Amino acid sequence: MPFQTLQVEQSADGLLRVTLNRENVRNALNTQMGIELREVFSPLAFHPQSVRCVLITGAGDKAFCAGGDLKERNGMTDDQWRIQHAIFEEAYYAVMNCTAPVIAAVNGSAFGGGCELALACDFIYAANTARFALPETSLGIIPGCGGTQNLPRAVGQRRAKELILTGKAFTAEEAHEWGMVNLVCEPDQLLTLSLAAAQNICASAPVAVRQAKTAIRRGLDVDLRTGLAIEIEAYNRTVVTEDRLEGVRAFGEKRKPKFTGR
Repeated sequence: MPFQTLQVEQSADGLLRVTLNRENVRNALNTQMGIELREVFSPLAFHPQSVRCVLITGAGDKAFCAGGDLKERNGMTDDQWRIQHAIFEEAYYAVMNCTAPVIAAVNGSAFGGGCELALACDFIYAANTARFALPETSLGIIPGCGGTQNLPRAVGQRRAKELILTGKAFTAEEAHEWGMVNLVCEPDQLLTLSLAAAQNICASAPVAVRQAKTAIRRGLDVDLRTGLAIEIEAYNRTVVTEDRLEGVRAFGEKRKPKFTGR
């Protein structure tokens, strides 16, 4: 399906690459982009189909996503603003609910909704030129697509309060030091390293990957005893798969397993 604001490609190994493609406005998030992100990710919240991993990045080398398109928003009524934001919420929640792992490759500035989109992913690789910020309070609003929830979980409550209440920008190195970003690299290495991580995920057993992701995510929201119960439930779902048998066979035969997702 052709998109106006996204470039979407899927490879034979199950990797879905999603590029925010509004380079002329630093990949700012407009209504159409929200609709298209929702279109891509909503089905993946229920069934991954042939998708084993998703990689999100921005077009060009200046910005991952500059946040909401304020030119489009200028002059909106309260109702129009709320309707647009509901589209953004649905899109971002679909990213967070995606059953397959989602990697953000942050190639430049990620401000406002751009920072929130990166935080909505399972983990983040960033170029050393990338900068992050949640400056919404300077515009009379607050982060509304997961920022007030995902940032504290990534960097801790006190750090998140400082960053959100002041709106100040921070570097990729700082984000890495605080635990928000997994890896920082030279800009020309970002896609190579991000794709390598994504391809490693694609080569693993899809059911096992999805169940591990589910166990981690659901387990962090409950006490340890309940988390352990969630883990063993997820584990048991892998035992009955053909991939579990294939993994054991391949290990014994000293070859790479060929997982089918069954």
